[in-house]
Amino acid sequence: MTTVPERFRQATAEARARGDVVGFVPTMGDLHGGHARLIGAARKECGFTALSIFVNPMQFESRSDLEAYPRRLEKDRAVAASLGVDVVFAPAERDLHPRGTPEVTVDPGPLGERLEGASRPAHFRGVLTVVAKLLALAGPCRAYFGEKDAQQLALIRRLAADLDLPVEVVACPTVRTPDGLALSSRNARLSREERAAAGVLFEALTTAAAMARKGERRRDVLKAEIARRIGAEPLARLDYVAVVDDETWEEPEIVVVGARALVAARFGATRLIDNLVLPSPGETTVQNSDGA
Repeated sequence: MTTVPERFRQATAEARARGDVVGFVPTMGDLHGGHARLIGAARKECGFTALSIFVNPMQFESRSDLEAYPRRLEKDRAVAASLGVDVVFAPAERDLHPRGTPEVTVDPGPLGERLEGASRPAHFRGVLTVVAKLLALAGPCRAYFGEKDAQQLALIRRLAADLDLPVEVVACPTVRTPDGLALSSRNARLSREERAAAGVLFEALTTAAAMARKGERRRDVLKAEIARRIGAEPLARLDYVAVVDDETWEEPEIVVVGARALVAARFGATRLIDNLVLPSPGETTVQNSDGA
């Protein structure tokens, strides 16, 4: 493990010099099965696997949320070693930002102002700024991200394309618990009752998927059913529901093939997000979902 940016840059450069493709998995630590899926994909597809662990202050809206984020570096190091990671980069804030919080940041554009961006106004600017720095240090690579954070994934893809970064952004399916809840570090904050209630997110999304499979293509009808299902759970407070074109992220009135349904809701003090690609009429496969 290293905390020094130049040593991380050197490790990935040496791997490429040996002829290896670098697979890079950026994380905020507290590694779980979703991260393991990303690491496994990187190891399968690349000759050298790099992992970063950095709890990014720039993407948090409140100091209390930042301070509450779990930090388990020694456990994460052991997990990374057990999964065959070749190098772990775990910088402190002063290591990654030696001159203080960056004054030059990445503007996420119009998509960054919607959905998660509307609920958390500075979030995506913070995410993209740090991801850009990490990708610059990793150098040419395949970078692996989970589909649970679908809007973030879309913005990182646009970041790489618009800024001509030498990076192939690779998406991996969401990993879920048996009742469908997407794996997240935030799940540990749920009470027993909240945890039981949180399964309603996937239930609502799969209901919309079933409707789409049967031919329902009206955006507002699908959104209303998702909202109704979540609203019926007393412990859930709905933040938003959206059905978007997965390429443009616009919300057409008539759902196109490859549309994605997205939800955000609070269970007590914990805010969770989830999403699912809606199937075409007659399609039997539920996309972007892997059971844990």
